[in-house]
Amino acid sequence: MPCFDHAADAFGDPFALDKLPLPRPAAGYAVQMLGSDRLLDRRSGAFLPVRSPALAGLFDTFAAARQAAEAWVDGHCRTPAEHRLAIVPAAFDDVLERHVLIYGVLEEHP
Repeated sequence: MPCFDHAADAFGDPFALDKLPLPRPAAGYAVQMLGSDRLLDRRSGAFLPVRSPALAGLFDTFAAARQAAEAWVDGHCRTPAEHRLAIVPAAFDDVLERHVLIYGVLEEHP
């Protein structure tokens, strides 16, 4: 399994949730597969749709989300530049019972 040296901004610039002017409060950090509504599941290490009841997609810190993204890239990509991952603010909607992308990127490349 490769172990790449990831650039500091490989998954976006680090940010603090409480410093962002968000349209709705974020509950954590999520690793999004760009061009999709899929987030990295903390338990399985797979990307699942935000509507999946099995998804546990919120990380407490940017560092934890970054570590998970790095591990996924190391296990699934031939080169570190091949990935299409970004760390984004996200929430969980208790009424809809699903994750919500607050500033998710639905295009393939930001």
